[in-house]
Amino acid sequence: MFPYDGRLRLLRAKHAYSPPEIKEILHLATLNKLEVIPLVQTFGHMEFVLKHEALAHLREVALFPNTLNPHEAEALALVGAMVSQVMELHPGARWFHVGCDEVYYLGEGEASRRWLQQEHNTKARLCLSHIKAVACHVLARHPATRPLVWDDMLRSIPEDQLSASGVPQLVEPVLWDYGADLDVHGKALLMEKYRKCGFLRLWAASAFKGATGVSQALTPIEHHLRNNVQWLQVAARGPADVLQGIVLTGWQRYDHFSVLCELLPVGIPSLAVCLQSLLHGGFTEDVKAKVENFLGISNLEVTDFTSEGPGSFPGSDILALVTHVSLHLRSSVDSLLERDRLFKVSQRRSLNHPRPPRLPGQPQWAHLHAWVCPQVRERLVQPLPPQAEARAPRHGPAHPAPGAQPAGQVERRGAGAGGRPASCLLSGCRGGVAGGERAAQPEAATGLAAGP
Repeated sequence: MFPYDGRLRLLRAKHAYSPPEIKEILHLATLNKLEVIPLVQTFGHMEFVLKHEALAHLREVALFPNTLNPHEAEALALVGAMVSQVMELHPGARWFHVGCDEVYYLGEGEASRRWLQQEHNTKARLCLSHIKAVACHVLARHPATRPLVWDDMLRSIPEDQLSASGVPQLVEPVLWDYGADLDVHGKALLMEKYRKCGFLRLWAASAFKGATGVSQALTPIEHHLRNNVQWLQVAARGPADVLQGIVLTGWQRYDHFSVLCELLPVGIPSLAVCLQSLLHGGFTEDVKAKVENFLGISNLEVTDFTSEGPGSFPGSDILALVTHVSLHLRSSVDSLLERDRLFKVSQRRSLNHPRPPRLPGQPQWAHLHAWVCPQVRERLVQPLPPQAEARAPRHGPAHPAPGAQPAGQVERRGAGAGGRPASCLLSGCRGGVAGGERAAQPEAATGLAAGP
């Protein structure tokens, strides 16, 4: 969605934001006490770059467009050009996320195989070398900007190798895990390991949508609530003053070639629940009442999809429509398929039926289709107002997930700024809740991404 230009213009999506639109977004963010942190994938999740024939020679493995070849000087130059163009439209950004998660097939390219045959060369060293090169590029041109990096490629690297690499002095790792059964003790130990290696600042990453299924339509709020509450437990056990905040990600898709996860309006109730729980240290009755008031929902259910009323928040009509389609269409299709299966079984067993039984799922399906299509079209395909007709469209296909998560933006709330898809809204009080309610809680961040 970024308007890459010049020799990078082929990376621009058809409906990418224009530079004036990005400036408008940044201006509105400032007015609302938000700080924007850009994210650009620079190692893995490079499908949106390496899918192009003109850049295919920069793949680590020729068949797969997801990982950049770290041995090619042109590859680092490409990444540097991408970073420079993004930073040009984000002057003064205090953080810049360089991605580097899920670098699949690293070490399997021909150049890497030759390099690994040399003494003392390992995949860990290869990975750290590229991360260091990218971070140095950012810091050399923007010394006041601190690089962030996803941590999964660092987890298994021994402490002595991490310490000796020089990477801990250059980047701040973002520990990500979106499961509902987090290993709290293990995550606290991982934070301690990173601290011993020399990383002075760490971030955590949870999720409020996506992350539970590549084609998930409705958001399982309970899953994401448990994930966020457990990250609070990790924060309480981890080294003091090391964790800078929790990035509350919202996946758009798992990777550049995947279908979309939940639409943003569908995930807004989960976003409200998770963010308020992070800010207040848990999901109490008072927090639940506050969320219901925000959303205009009389009784919010976090264990299923049966909340009373669709709510009055922007996009609530889309949530109601998707809920109706998902719950009713699925049962209708399941019924249709089951009846068809039984009919075919009876045919194979030569049971006598004068005529096949009527399949009630068929008229239900047709009726639902006839009702849904106009509803979707009416809500999602609306004409622009007259004064906007000449302007470029504001929205388009999601950017590549950085698994999903895609090049994107990470946004931070408040003046004290501490992203698979790809923006994060961070609360405005370092090391605590906005307004100082619970100083022991880390800052909360929300984002649309394909997190890793």
